Amino acid sequence: MTPRFQSFRPSQLFRPVQPFRPAQKNRRQFLKVGIAGALALAVTRSLNRNAFAIAIANPDLGRGSLDLRKLANSDADVIAALASVILAGSLPEDVVSRQIAINEVVEAFDRTVAGLSPAVQREVEELLSLLTMPITRRFVVGISASWPNATEDEIKQFLKRWRNHRFALLQQGYQALVRLMIACWYGNPLSWGKIGYGGPPFAKELGLQ
Repeated sequence: MTPRFQSFRPSQLFRPVQPFRPAQKNRRQFLKVGIAGALALAVTRSLNRNAFAIAIANPDLGRGSLDLRKLANSDADVIAALASVILAGSLPEDVVSRQIAINEVVEAFDRTVAGLSPAVQREVEELLSLLTMPITRRFVVGISASWPNATEDEIKQFLKRWRNHRFALLQQGYQALVRLMIACWYGNPLSWGKIGYGGPPFAKELGLQ
């Protein structure tokens, strides 16, 4: 099987952290300068007014299988595992509702990636490939088992390592994953109840308030 990240070079992971230079351009758009745009896309493209109405009217609505446009099943496993830890305090407590919420996050992440430019999509694919390929998952990520079988503690340790890593690329990968995850969840009406948010201005005109 041909790897998805043909342009990825392991040497890119082992460069010392460089001081921030605002004028310096870098090809890794998604990880360095595309985060803000990705967050905007997560809110504006992954959800629409009809989705708001359906989710609020049917809070327990779930799907038997994920509806994915861009992500592979292995990618979806990564996002689901990360969501269960990153969003742990804000997800529903009962098992069924919690799984529905995680599925919603995975699908919102997928819709966000589908809305990005082809160049930025490739950057996302490289990041996800780094997380899913067995050899890099084990030695770069630090997860020995497959993502569905990874323990909560293993995932927490991975996030902590990448957040404080000496290599800037891995720090940026952590930031991109966490910020997109947060945007995909808190842009979803299913999350609003816990934070006391009544919905956007157009909720009233849709008859949701």
